Amino acid sequence: MKKLSTIVAGGLALVALGAQAGTLDDVKARGALSCGVSTGLAGFSQKDEKGGWSGLDVDLCRAVAAAVLGDASKVQYKPLTAKERFTALQSGEIDMLSRNTTWTLVRDTALGMNFAGVAYYDGQGFMVRKSLGVKSALELDGASVCTNLGTTTELNLSDYFRANGMKFKGVFFEKADEVVAAYDAGRCDVYTTDQSALAAQRTKMKNPGEHQVLPEIISKEPLGPVVPHADDQWFDLVKWSLNVMIESEELGLSSANVDSMKASSKNPAIRRMLGVEGDTGKNLGVDNSWSFNIIKQVGNYGEVFDRHLGENTPVGLPRGLNRLWSKGGILYAPPVR
Repeated sequence: MKKLSTIVAGGLALVALGAQAGTLDDVKARGALSCGVSTGLAGFSQKDEKGGWSGLDVDLCRAVAAAVLGDASKVQYKPLTAKERFTALQSGEIDMLSRNTTWTLVRDTALGMNFAGVAYYDGQGFMVRKSLGVKSALELDGASVCTNLGTTTELNLSDYFRANGMKFKGVFFEKADEVVAAYDAGRCDVYTTDQSALAAQRTKMKNPGEHQVLPEIISKEPLGPVVPHADDQWFDLVKWSLNVMIESEELGLSSANVDSMKASSKNPAIRRMLGVEGDTGKNLGVDNSWSFNIIKQVGNYGEVFDRHLGENTPVGLPRGLNRLWSKGGILYAPPVR
């Protein structure tokens, strides 16, 4: 049962979870994970014509389902706008939120939720039409700017312009597709959001090649899955599902070789990861095949990135900061032991 309480943060009344327990048991009993995703963002969470969902955020949902239920397909996706996402988690409508959501102090402490790690290191940028001849965000004084309501993007935009002595006219929308449509139709000069989202949304425009992303990155946007406070076992399960995806890439484990590695590897770290040694599932409340199921059915972090966001996809993003720490990035997971 969930007990709701009202608290105040930044002058706003916020509904927070006073107590919650048993999410893992609820998911097992239901036989499916309820996962909040975006209403449509290429590379992160997007629905196709047949009703299937795909993307990095979607694969995080699938990884948790694989760990808990042994089947990555047992997910009920709930598309949510930026305005709806936290209420859905607070009310228990979803078990976890995996929706390009930035980890901030207020969200982590005042909204009754826990961030279970960073799935994508991002930063806010600006997109403009090449025909404007703008080369830097510092040339945007007086511009009209399209973005989403209820996001860190809105606050970062205001801070950046104020810090640089510039003014702007905000053109705000609740849904990401509304923002893209407005910018593409010329209702504003600039589109601002996370740089990954700019790359994804450009693929939807009538003439993608007519637009450019300016060089400035004006914020830190660590994006990751979110769960309610007061259910540490569920928090641990989601956190370690993400960790397994990262750690398995570093260990050289993939969906293609995990069966053979389970049968033949002598590496203690790999044997623990695949449930051959130890009992890593016990304290998480799942069986010992939990991490094997994630790797086998979903893949390691690198596989997921390349599948949905990499340079050979329409989104076409380089790994950048999201490379492993051992390969020049900052992606790093605690060991499974």
